[in-house]
Amino acid sequence: MKRSIRLFTVSALAAGIAACGGSGDGSSTGSTGTVSFDVTDAPAMEFSDVTVSFTGISLKPVDGEWVKFSFDEPKTWNLLELQGGISEPLITEEEVPAGDYSQLRLLVNTEELASYVVLKDQPDVKKSLAVPSGTQSGLKLNGDFVVAADTQTDFTIDFDVRKSIVNPQGQSLADYLLKPSLRLVNNLEVGSITGEVDYATINSTRLSNDELANCSEDYAGAVYVYQGTDVTPTDLNVDSDGIQPIMAVPVNDEDLDGIYNYTAAFLVAGDYTISYSCQLDNNETDDDLDFEGTQNVSVVADTQTEADPIPLPQ
Repeated sequence: MKRSIRLFTVSALAAGIAACGGSGDGSSTGSTGTVSFDVTDAPAMEFSDVTVSFTGISLKPVDGEWVKFSFDEPKTWNLLELQGGISEPLITEEEVPAGDYSQLRLLVNTEELASYVVLKDQPDVKKSLAVPSGTQSGLKLNGDFVVAADTQTDFTIDFDVRKSIVNPQGQSLADYLLKPSLRLVNNLEVGSITGEVDYATINSTRLSNDELANCSEDYAGAVYVYQGTDVTPTDLNVDSDGIQPIMAVPVNDEDLDGIYNYTAAFLVAGDYTISYSCQLDNNETDDDLDFEGTQNVSVVADTQTEADPIPLPQ
């Protein structure tokens, strides 16, 4: 039997996506259900725009053929508009076989400048963004998930832009390469962490203390999230085999009152360590960042957990 799937792609994506067609003969229990996939994005520091154009999505049952959905027209979003808990649907209420799945693929439009990035310091220039095997195998996400029978199951695909974009240093036909870091979560199993950062105090303290490194210019910083408790915070480096943050969430002063806020969303229920740094982080190098406000936070499903304000009381 088949199930409806409502598929959303890319963490922090924007704009609604409607998919057409698609069927398969995957492992079937003789019953049907409904599935949804949301897309969201973890933020990147140096980019003001990360636009990716999608042409379809495919799902692989453990014991069946690929279930493929092709869009009538490419679906294109600036992924940086899908942050802080925002997500958008890729496909909605599509019928698929019930059962276990092992992989999904996002197919990407490879036409010239269909996907591109814009740097904050070059706002009028679109830099080409290449996706290896974008039209063949697509962006792959390996991992087991289950489409339950006779019900709707909602998922979110978290597309971490900061981890996914690399500079090929002149070794590619494109200015940047997209080597995606994707994370799939069941929406019933996730919660979020929110909090405040007193950036003005932190910046002033660092400027007046020669023993502390200054905050990076024109950068308010980010809160790093790590799996587990009592983790020693480290920078983000896609080439490192060591401890890596799940995400690094920028802080924003939406009310212009000097107090910056953040939301780390779509976190599977469990224990985490968070820490803040006001220094820029290159995702391809080891950076010696100063962290503060390090604390353990427990996430409960379908709940927004408020962390202690940063900096922590002395």
